[in-house]
Amino acid sequence: MEEIPEGETIMTGIFLINGQPASVLFDSGASHTFISQEYAFTRGFPITKMRQGYLITAPGHQLMTNGVVWGLQLELGGESFSIHPLVLPGRGISLILGMNWLKDHKGVMDLNARTVELISKDNQRVRVFLPDNVKEVPVVNALAGPEIESIPVVCEFSDVFPEDLPGLPPDREVEFSIELVPGTAPIYWNPYKIAPREMAEMKVQIEDLLNKGFIRPSTSPWGCPAIFVEKKDKSLRMLTIKNKYPLPRIDFLFDQLLGAKVFSKIDLRSGYHQIKVRKEDIPKTAFTTRYGLFEYLVILLHVLDELNILAELDKFVVVFIDDILVYSKTEAEHEQHLRIVLSRLREHKLYAKFSKCAFWLKKISFLGHVLSADGIEVDPEKVEEVLKWKTPETVTEVRSFLGLAGYYRRFIQDFSRIAKPMTKLLQKQVKFTWGPECDQAFQTLKTLLTTAPVLVQPDVSKPFKVYCDASGIGLGCVLMQERRVVAFASRQLKKHEEHYPTHDLEQAVVVHALKIWRHYLLGNVCHVYTDHKSLKYIFTQNYDLEIHYHPEKANVVADALSRKAHCNCVTLRPSEESLCWELEKLNLEIVQQGTVAALQLDMSIKDQIVQLWWNRPA
Repeated sequence: MEEIPEGETIMTGIFLINGQPASVLFDSGASHTFISQEYAFTRGFPITKMRQGYLITAPGHQLMTNGVVWGLQLELGGESFSIHPLVLPGRGISLILGMNWLKDHKGVMDLNARTVELISKDNQRVRVFLPDNVKEVPVVNALAGPEIESIPVVCEFSDVFPEDLPGLPPDREVEFSIELVPGTAPIYWNPYKIAPREMAEMKVQIEDLLNKGFIRPSTSPWGCPAIFVEKKDKSLRMLTIKNKYPLPRIDFLFDQLLGAKVFSKIDLRSGYHQIKVRKEDIPKTAFTTRYGLFEYLVILLHVLDELNILAELDKFVVVFIDDILVYSKTEAEHEQHLRIVLSRLREHKLYAKFSKCAFWLKKISFLGHVLSADGIEVDPEKVEEVLKWKTPETVTEVRSFLGLAGYYRRFIQDFSRIAKPMTKLLQKQVKFTWGPECDQAFQTLKTLLTTAPVLVQPDVSKPFKVYCDASGIGLGCVLMQERRVVAFASRQLKKHEEHYPTHDLEQAVVVHALKIWRHYLLGNVCHVYTDHKSLKYIFTQNYDLEIHYHPEKANVVADALSRKAHCNCVTLRPSEESLCWELEKLNLEIVQQGTVAALQLDMSIKDQIVQLWWNRPA
């Protein structure tokens, strides 16, 4: 891992990268050339991961990068120059031209004349004139991000982005209440033992919450021990009991983004502290610490869900806890949508943290995914977490890994089959033994996450195709539209299903697909492809469903999901009683016709066989 020295004062200008405007810094103090991750994302430049990472040392902090963009064309002084910049986390300045690139092109910078001389690939000397408004700025300050005053629409709502919360939230129509079963006795737990680092942080946070008026000393008979969780920036957040709250499914939220091309993300500042607790319920929020007993006047709650202030804006807004995603099909629409959302926040005195927000992007990271007009991708930062995961040594570690990897199972073909050796370790009365099969599954899931495809957004106005296949190991299916994958799905067989004949399993996988994708398929045209020909004669009344026979050799995608197991069958005639008990739940109608590979005997021949048997010699 190479350490890159701190940047010095450099000059900037606006130039074209692949025909798109970009702010460029000429920096003789940087050893390499860098491109902003945000700029690369929003312009759709493909980022390639490198095996070797780079540690970038900048004033006050360090940054890590392991991505590169190959073959970009930078236009300077009427000439085109090829660049291969490393991807730098952050936003603001689009491109930094470092010493490696300046040296290759024999660059000479004149700060007084505001010019840069370069040698082109044709060995021609090119002089680049920087504009009169060129700024001399430190690299890190330039990469810190745009000022709020420079962002359209957002600049009109600077009061929505304060440095800190102004104090207790105002009185609202909605207050948080804690309802208990009548007769419930108070519960009190002593504080947990915590590390010295957590002890010091607890004292700081308690003093801060007291000064803001968010908590107060308590004499409540209730008490829950405070704990800490580590945030992304390695700082600690103090919590008490985790709230039980029904959260929406992530894939359901993303379904409404079809056609969106412009995105903004708003993160509420301490969103959990922006709603008051009902007066009579304040004692129930008490928490125990080494420094005494305290109670909350505000609540750790999903404030936007509780206040319901953006519910009717679901045509262009997604809300998840205290994160707001604004999406639009055009920039003109986005300007209008952004103004509506920020006006609502101002009206209800809700405040956002500007440093965690992002505006006017064509590609945005949200809830562990990267969203764009092309579809949905896995967030590279989350993939990085998976790649760094050490080999699990306990059942708890296996469960944690499968939980993180399983969050992206819709991106992974045959997830259930691959993960089966690891999921077996989660069963009761199974001894934890990490063998070669588990290690192979562990490494395979890591690899597949790094090569996960871009999933297309489903369009209910167009027909769907479902490819199904089953085996003695599991069920696998793929939902597609216009030859692009919408989602993968798979599951392991239940204990009783392991004894099903092939035709039962082939039918079960169709049922599985119809169940999990019911919200897409019901009322829409759907073509189901299976390599089991007898299923061609099953159709439904509720689904506009057409089942096609797909030879096994052609059923490559779904076959890979289930790892097809062959078996010999004498007859494949569907039986409503033995094969279709699951289909009855979906009101499917079985059409008894189309016998495949059935063996039928003529009755006269049968009688002759019986007679010969009785007359056989003793």
